[in-house]
Amino acid sequence: MIPSAFDYTRATSVEEAVKLLQAAGGEAKLLAGGHSLLPMMKIKLTSPGKLIDIGRIKELSGIRKEGNRLVVGALTTHRQVAADPLVRKYAPVLAEAASQIGDIQVRNRGTVGGNLAHADPASDLPAVALALEAEFEVQGPDGKETLDAGGFFLGPLITALPENSILTSVSFAIPPEGAKSTYLKYPHPASGYAVVGVAAVVSTGPDGMVNDARIGITGVADTAYRAEEAERALVGKKLSEQTILEVAALASEGQEMASDLFASAEYRRHLTRVYTIRALKRLLI
Repeated sequence: MIPSAFDYTRATSVEEAVKLLQAAGGEAKLLAGGHSLLPMMKIKLTSPGKLIDIGRIKELSGIRKEGNRLVVGALTTHRQVAADPLVRKYAPVLAEAASQIGDIQVRNRGTVGGNLAHADPASDLPAVALALEAEFEVQGPDGKETLDAGGFFLGPLITALPENSILTSVSFAIPPEGAKSTYLKYPHPASGYAVVGVAAVVSTGPDGMVNDARIGITGVADTAYRAEEAERALVGKKLSEQTILEVAALASEGQEMASDLFASAEYRRHLTRVYTIRALKRLLI
């Protein structure tokens, strides 16, 4: 499989990359880790006239804590996220999900920003981004802006990222002290993508009652989504096996399930319930 011919250039700064995108008139793609873009080019699902390599812009890498949020540079790899002590301490669900992405080659080269900007409906990180109320820092011709995760994923491979803009970092809300979280998925046996993936973050008060719940689900619909009906049903109740069974029945409420040769819409709806149960039961331990 050979991609169509393209020009290649390397940007040395975010500002330069933005200018190169503008000059290309919509014919360019950004190249970071390449694990989403290059396979699509090989099978000609996309044929950009130019690749703009941003892989060596140092300011786009790294992880730091700012107040009650963790800021992850867009070029930070999945392996770095999975192993980072700050992530493991303050947002372990993010580390858990990153450790399950693809295989070791993908985790070593694939980037957080590239993964989220690609918006594959079966990708792992969008579920976590929603559960941790992520904010996307974007830089374009008109300067910088911040986009909320709730409005970022618009459809399969479609995001709210403005034209000629670059995702520079993603910040994730740090759950309250004592909160429990997990990411659990049923991987496709061939690709490793999520047939269903559930990211759950649950906080309880001194009385054991749930005071905050966030459940992000990926793999089953055209985009990852927050299971808001299930979240509302969980708040104000004690996390128990019976409550979990009741809540999980609402995890696909209002969603149109995807269907393909591997899994029908009905099966995906069933898996959503089953994996929501399993994810929430992990938090009982």
